[in-house]
Amino acid sequence: MNYPVEQFAPSAAPAPTFIGQGTAVEQSRAVAEVQAAVIVARQFPRNEAQAIAKMRTGFAQHSLAVRSFFRFRRGTSNVSGETIQFAKELARCWTNIHYGVHELRRDDAAGESEMQAWAWDLETNERASTTFIVPHTRWTTEGGGRRLEDPRDVYENNSNNGARRLREMIFSVLPDWFREQAKEIANTTVEKGQGAKPLAQRVADCIAHFEGLGVTVEQLEENRSGRPSEKWTNLDLGQLSIISESLRRGEITVEEEFPQQRVTVGEIKQQHEQQPVATRQAEEHESTREGSSQWPAARQPGSGATP
Repeated sequence: MNYPVEQFAPSAAPAPTFIGQGTAVEQSRAVAEVQAAVIVARQFPRNEAQAIAKMRTGFAQHSLAVRSFFRFRRGTSNVSGETIQFAKELARCWTNIHYGVHELRRDDAAGESEMQAWAWDLETNERASTTFIVPHTRWTTEGGGRRLEDPRDVYENNSNNGARRLREMIFSVLPDWFREQAKEIANTTVEKGQGAKPLAQRVADCIAHFEGLGVTVEQLEENRSGRPSEKWTNLDLGQLSIISESLRRGEITVEEEFPQQRVTVGEIKQQHEQQPVATRQAEEHESTREGSSQWPAARQPGSGATP
């Protein structure tokens, strides 16, 4: 038996009875802006050769190359990748790409925000978007989750989560080969470093910079798989510069990236055995003398000692 579809169809949402003049103007402006952007993109298509040249020029700059990567520690492993600055620079060089992040709804009672990140290639009409929920919570390894009440903390939390989704949406509409070329150029720029300083001078400057952050040379060498500083390469300095930039952005802390070195029992025993014999004998004699002063002398027959 066939039933009419209208019998089970949900009722339509009530349309607004009144639309203000400002709302109507904004709706018309948004539609006209999108139409104009599509027309301009079709009239002035991208020149891939110019886009590649702009990309190579941009990522050859050390300041941009360092900001193009992030690195932080998660558990026992390191997480690394490209930043939102890297993705935005690629979109600028590729041209005719629109992107953005919108906060669709904020529920302070439930402690969450509904957001949308999107990217649109106006020339090929390829669009990628994702809608996601951002809890108003900040997680730490020590205290777990903490509810965010300050509007500024909520805004920063939403911005950080939105930037990560926006980065992936931009990557979705860009060619993979264009992204890989940019990564290679940026990595080469980071490894070469800034200026024409000798490698030894750059190593000294790097150590001095981290000492200002409270990181010792031993901690730096441990981070570099135990290699001494005199054997560091351009790749080591490039990785340390990326770590420094992640510290500046607040993505990691010094304690997370450079944990304090722990002294084992074997190292203490080895250090004690390496001491001179005279020093060990003096320490043992001193400990014996201090220990003997804590106990009364034993009574000997005829000594006259009284209990």
